[in-house]
Amino acid sequence: MTDFPETQSLLMANIQSLENREAWSEFVLIYRPVIYRMARRRGMQDADAQDLSQDVLVRISKSIDRWEPQAGVRFRHWLRKVASNAIVTAVTKTKNLGIVDGSAADQILAETPEVSEVTSELHDECYRELYLRAAAIVKVDVSPVTWAAFEKTVVQGHSCEEVSESLGKSIGTIYAARSRILKRLQFELQRLEGDA
Repeated sequence: MTDFPETQSLLMANIQSLENREAWSEFVLIYRPVIYRMARRRGMQDADAQDLSQDVLVRISKSIDRWEPQAGVRFRHWLRKVASNAIVTAVTKTKNLGIVDGSAADQILAETPEVSEVTSELHDECYRELYLRAAAIVKVDVSPVTWAAFEKTVVQGHSCEEVSESLGKSIGTIYAARSRILKRLQFELQRLEGDA
């Protein structure tokens, strides 16, 4: 039996209490890798990316009790803004340490990512993390052959004919397995996104 994670709205309500260690553990499990990958893509070293992830999570813990849902402002947008600002600030600060002359400053400004670019990338990373959670939920509920048919055709890009042959199943079975899993993933993604 699958233990389904809490919905995002319930998780958000629970992390507003710093004493709720279980909710904070789940929150960190979901969002720390997202922030870390973003920082690494921006050229930060492992230790710096870990520090940045921790810094963003501390900022969130200090301000989460003041966050209230507003019309048109979802939690993930607020989180994206906090993380994006921290990443841009950290990358800019790191690059600014080496300024020698005006041409170096021009180069740093040209290499510093736009906030909208970081925000877009953070959105993609958040969605990737949601997909991984949804996939983990769906994978335990289907047969290994059904999952393999999905993974080989959708994730790895093999043709249904190739997968049919390699798994010893009919092409119709491969199409049906792929369709069922895509539909189930879509459902789980919508459920996990909730109103976060």
